[in-house]
Amino acid sequence: MASTSEIRNGLCLKHNNDVYSVVEFLHVKPGKGPAFVRMKIKSLTSGKVLDQTIPSSHKIDIVRVERKKYQFLYNDDMGYHFMNNETFEQAEIAKALIENPGLLKEGSEVEILFDSESGLPLTMDMPKYVELEITYTEPGVKGNTATNATKPAKVETGAEIRVPLFINEGDRVKIETATGNYIERCK
Repeated sequence: MASTSEIRNGLCLKHNNDVYSVVEFLHVKPGKGPAFVRMKIKSLTSGKVLDQTIPSSHKIDIVRVERKKYQFLYNDDMGYHFMNNETFEQAEIAKALIENPGLLKEGSEVEILFDSESGLPLTMDMPKYVELEITYTEPGVKGNTATNATKPAKVETGAEIRVPLFINEGDRVKIETATGNYIERCK
């Protein structure tokens, strides 16, 4: 058991028989009454986000986790399969636990969070940005609009994103994995 003073972003804790990660927190000390901690926590098993308020005297149960680098191999009906490049052991993660799985390219390096006690994978962190090639998009017509317009495009992994009108098939683009938004064209 640990005190609330040890809470920080990314900390994993046990709450209601589930493992949660702290997304953000705020220590509040009002003029009247006792201090408390307001947290936004995300379930590592279901992905559900909760708002939680606890008194600052409350004890929390911290879960020890390990981060390991893995390489994405393939996906099938069972989930997404990854391999540790040092030990060659494989891990499988369900699609529901991965944000924007359509942006995963075979051979991509990712970080997987494991529960230290059970050794089970909890979640996977993708790189902040990925570079992918556009495999299909309609040609953009100049003069269609006066503002920043976008069009749908399909990338090499099969995911569909929105890109500016000047992007053509064969171009490599940088995509933010958290939102799936186009960032820039790569050289």
